[in-house]
Amino acid sequence: MRIITLIFSLVLLSNTLNAQHVFNGNIDNDRWQNEVYLSVIEDYRKISSIYDEQIISKVSTDSTGFFQFSGNQLNPTNKIYKIHVDNCSTYSQGSNHFEGHCNDSKEILFIAKGNDSIQFPLSFEDEMFCSIQSTNPKTSAFIKIDSLKEDMRFAYSEYRSEANRKLNNKKWFKTLQDYGKNLNEPIAELYIYSFLSDRSNSLHEYYLEDLKNNPYYNNLLIRLKETYPDALYTKQYEAELTSDKYIISTTTKDANIPWHYVLILLLVLSVLGNLYFWLSIKKQKSKKLSVVKEQLTKQEQNILNLLLDSKTNKDIAEALFVSVSTVKTHVNNIYKKLNVQSRDEVKSLFNK
Repeated sequence: MRIITLIFSLVLLSNTLNAQHVFNGNIDNDRWQNEVYLSVIEDYRKISSIYDEQIISKVSTDSTGFFQFSGNQLNPTNKIYKIHVDNCSTYSQGSNHFEGHCNDSKEILFIAKGNDSIQFPLSFEDEMFCSIQSTNPKTSAFIKIDSLKEDMRFAYSEYRSEANRKLNNKKWFKTLQDYGKNLNEPIAELYIYSFLSDRSNSLHEYYLEDLKNNPYYNNLLIRLKETYPDALYTKQYEAELTSDKYIISTTTKDANIPWHYVLILLLVLSVLGNLYFWLSIKKQKSKKLSVVKEQLTKQEQNILNLLLDSKTNKDIAEALFVSVSTVKTHVNNIYKKLNVQSRDEVKSLFNK
């Protein structure tokens, strides 16, 4: 047993030194389709559900249900990631299942960076995505927070009265905020903030009241700027905080101001914010693809351009005066470097 532990430790150390991430685990092949998806979440308001633009990689499990994601393309600083499986068909009534409407799915959220080694082992009764073993101490923060949120829901349901609700609002706001701060990871605090400030949440009214006098929110912004000064998370939080403070100040100064003006302002801010995040994500994706493309040899770049023009292997061989087998070898090398498995995935990467 000690030898096995030593070998595993050496593997983790090797991955860390080479800035390689390795995320692996097991799923129940009898219960789920054998495709596992890895997503990076840039917008903390899109943590739940499934969004096509978040997915960065897909792998198939082996006969035992084992899967693994590996490579060196992830960000060197902590970000929010998701691994999920589902049983939704690719097309359902003419719409792609990655529109966030797949009810038969299971996921796990976690924090990771580019050189982390993380395992998602099956737990009791072969339950999956319930535990995490990681070289990064921040990885399992979301699991801990979800456990605390379950305790909160139980407290609210114990007595369904207005008095109990008000007491729990005050108690759990502070409990969750203090817990997030003690984790010493601002991204984990954003996970709590997004829950407490969600406009569809019954706690949102209390959040606006709490925002008036509680210095916690400004301090969280300071922690984010210190740890992640250029991250989209930080910019998004700052924009939301500014918007919510404006709502509070406006309603406090003049309670008679028509609400439709406030709603219009929120709509404009939301559109501008989403546009900014979309352009930023698109720019980051373009930059990352350019870096990956530069790793290809000159011949592989020529073949990639022909692949993007929907040329067959035979067409490519004739255009470059090489054999079809040589083209196949180059195509396989391109797939490995781009971390894809088909021509369609190549085209999807480059939006062609």
